[in-house]
Amino acid sequence: MFFAAIDLPMRGDTDSVMHQEVNANGNPVSGNYYIQSAYKDAKTPNIVTVVLGDYRSIDTLGEQIVVFTAGLILVLVLSGSRKKGRTDENR
Repeated sequence: MFFAAIDLPMRGDTDSVMHQEVNANGNPVSGNYYIQSAYKDAKTPNIVTVVLGDYRSIDTLGEQIVVFTAGLILVLVLSGSRKKGRTDENR
């Protein structure tokens, strides 16, 4: 981890790659758009809420469906419907 941290840009360096408006391919960087336009687009002061709830809402909905389905399956498996009074002799 130490060797990876050596290659990080200096803190506050405005010329580092993460502060670029355009990536190496010439496309705009989406993170800069999120930071600059989050409040204007959604009128919500929390940028995380805006990104997850507005910009990536379909992806977040898919993740919630997966987690809900896994929880439902877990409840069904752990509840295990057994009949009361059933013994090995009655099978």
